[in-house]
Amino acid sequence: MADWFQLHPLNPQKRLLAQVAVRVRQGAVIAYPTDSCYALGCHLDDREAAERLRRIRDFDRHHQFTLVCRDLSEIATYARVDNRQFRMLKTLTPGPYTFVLLATKELPRRIAHERRKTVGIRVPEHVIAQELLETLGEPLISCTLQFPGEARPVGDPEDWREQLDRAVDIVVDGGPCGDDPTTVLDLSDDAGVQLVRQGKGDVSRIGL
Repeated sequence: MADWFQLHPLNPQKRLLAQVAVRVRQGAVIAYPTDSCYALGCHLDDREAAERLRRIRDFDRHHQFTLVCRDLSEIATYARVDNRQFRMLKTLTPGPYTFVLLATKELPRRIAHERRKTVGIRVPEHVIAQELLETLGEPLISCTLQFPGEARPVGDPEDWREQLDRAVDIVVDGGPCGDDPTTVLDLSDDAGVQLVRQGKGDVSRIGL
């Protein structure tokens, strides 16, 4: 049975965020709101928790997780970013976008794509997600919260209470946040920006 933390969507309670952060460091798998839909998350260095994310989503071992970061300075530790890429990241973050970038050696190998050596990077524009990352002091391994066989991601955890109680340790409930996934942009190729998935993020801002 999951523990449910009810957080105010605009002014989340710091004492509850601190409790969630402690549990994440201890190995908890969480569901939390973002500016696109709910996501699954776990500690960056927790191999077992990351495997639980795979099982919840029914991912194979080749699936590339996303690293959810507080800001651009944190991204530079885990992904290689040139001047062109930095300008685009600065334009689109924070926001409902996931960027595929070449990974640095600091990134744990199990997170980088096995063959391409890339990583998905995201900076969400959601108060609860940002405050949680600030409290944790490091990125989260993450992926969209969408149960196998379902057409849409989770937008309101109350609609999925029974499934979430079985799947995760903690639900960070900030109320409904929509059920559109992020827009995924691949910046890892010298050929330019590739639109991998059209989601909530508007790509007309960058001419796509």
